[in-house]
Amino acid sequence: MPHTTTTRLRNQIFRLNRQPDLDFGLGDILPPEDLAAILKEEGATWKGLIYTPLLTTWAFLWQMLNPDRSCRAAVKRIAAWFTSLGKKLVNDEDDPYIKARQRLPETVPGRLMKHIGQRCHEGATEAWRWCGLVVKVVDGTTVSMPDTPANQAEYPQSRSQAPGLGFPLARLVVMFCLATGVVLESAVGPGRGKKTGEITLFRSLWDSLEPGQVVLADRCYCSYFDIAMLKARGVDVVFRLHQQRKADFRCGRRLGREDHIVSWLRPSRPAWMEQATYEQIPETLEIREIRVRVTRRGFRTRVVDVVTTLLDAEIYTQADLAALYRQRWHAELDLRSIKIALGMDVLRCKTPEMVRKEIGMTLAAYNVIRALMARAAKEHERIPRRLSFKGALQSLLGFAEKLRESSAEKRDWLWDVILEGIAKDEVGNRPDRIEPRARKRRPKPYPLLMKPRKQARNALLNAA
Repeated sequence: MPHTTTTRLRNQIFRLNRQPDLDFGLGDILPPEDLAAILKEEGATWKGLIYTPLLTTWAFLWQMLNPDRSCRAAVKRIAAWFTSLGKKLVNDEDDPYIKARQRLPETVPGRLMKHIGQRCHEGATEAWRWCGLVVKVVDGTTVSMPDTPANQAEYPQSRSQAPGLGFPLARLVVMFCLATGVVLESAVGPGRGKKTGEITLFRSLWDSLEPGQVVLADRCYCSYFDIAMLKARGVDVVFRLHQQRKADFRCGRRLGREDHIVSWLRPSRPAWMEQATYEQIPETLEIREIRVRVTRRGFRTRVVDVVTTLLDAEIYTQADLAALYRQRWHAELDLRSIKIALGMDVLRCKTPEMVRKEIGMTLAAYNVIRALMARAAKEHERIPRRLSFKGALQSLLGFAEKLRESSAEKRDWLWDVILEGIAKDEVGNRPDRIEPRARKRRPKPYPLLMKPRKQARNALLNAA
């Protein structure tokens, strides 16, 4: 049976497809022609009804930027944009938009994230970099999602939770640009199971590393084999010493007080590594170890041992390396911005494919904010890491409606105002701020749900 379209809806489709500047106000960060090329390359070419691939992608991106991440709110924003054009959205139900999101190829959000992040990363100035080097910081986290059979099958819940009481967990490993804070690469996997750990996901991102770059990470990543294989790629590392290794500064080639170069011996072949790969790993590695003593009061850790393949003590001093490792904490703050400020701590989608799209589009939305911060920092001579992420997000959302509705000339003026506000909103000078890991506000005195919700509801009905 042929598809029928009313005259009113057909005219609306024609007017929408004629819009030459469909960028929803973010064309300076993600030009429409770049987005159109990505959609075409990824095969997003379904029939051009109201929710075209272009409109669906922009609506999805703004949905992840807003505190209300519901599909209904996204449709209301589209309807408001229509009214600014003197039009009216014929169908303001959220079902067509939900189906359009499902048609969007799974690779599109990831491509957007990488495209925005790479543009911002390449535009970083020399003053933002550590010792003139490109440093990429890596860290991992987990996110939960709705408890549906499809999500449980691909992202099983923790073994410590009883069936029907827990939530599916996905593990996420993210590679950030230390200078600008944008996400350059990411990998998603189940929260438990074989070959699902942070290290395995991190190895899947190695192809994006280039010779001369530096990887900064915590002690979880400090493995002989990973350091050796990264060094073979020409990539240097700065890691905290793994807890199973002990630094002995009485041996090795001394470079200074609690700073020396030692030779690590190759361990036995692990079960996950093939024999041919193991034989290509060098039998010894020259590793520089330094000890950082934390003298400030309030820090839980008093001594930190850092290992690196940057062996030249004249170029990379002990103080430089200590300062660099301390910046690793930016990865924790960036993940907090993604999960708390952008609401990705608890996902909303009910299928694994849509979960991955939601993660990818949230990371793309995060990169939009970071790109704005980098642009504001460059124009107003600031350091991106000194600007407030939450303040930049609030600035963008405060002007969002005007950006979507304004002409090109007025939009240039609005961007000047927005960037000036972002540049002024610097993070407060709070050196070594100390906060107890405890909550003051008490939760509601409800008991924990110790059985599946369906059983609990039936119990209440039977009791009545």
